[in-house]
Amino acid sequence: MEKEPITVRGLKNLKSELDDLKNIQRPKVVAAISEARSHGDLKENAEYHAAKEQQALIESRVIAINDLIARANVIDVTKIENNGKVIFGSTVKVQDLETNKEISYRLVGQDEADIKKNLIFFKSPIGKSLIGKSKGEMVSVVTPSGERNFEILDVEYI
Repeated sequence: MEKEPITVRGLKNLKSELDDLKNIQRPKVVAAISEARSHGDLKENAEYHAAKEQQALIESRVIAINDLIARANVIDVTKIENNGKVIFGSTVKVQDLETNKEISYRLVGQDEADIKKNLIFFKSPIGKSLIGKSKGEMVSVVTPSGERNFEILDVEYI
């Protein structure tokens, strides 16, 4: 069983989602199944089949979250001395050398990744190229949209 790195915030979000699934979503879908069952013939009952499908999705997500929590290796970067190196959980401010735009990325686990919030998976092309680098270094990344070049402006452990 391989440990999965996760930030403190990521673990908190997973536990919150698990609580919601178990205590809010699951009872709702059980009630919907019960309601649909009371309508009679289940063979042609679309509400029943939709509710059962929803129940299966909820149960599979509960199992996946429990597995992730069991394998979690929680890394709290605020307790690590900042030596300027990019590590899992750190926030990295980079400058795109083509567009001169400054972007801040936070390197996180797979379940936490959300590019809209600039949370990138540490094993993604950008994440892999940043890990181990230091402030002031130039980084070249081969992405699906082509090669991108960055300069690391700052590394924070927040």
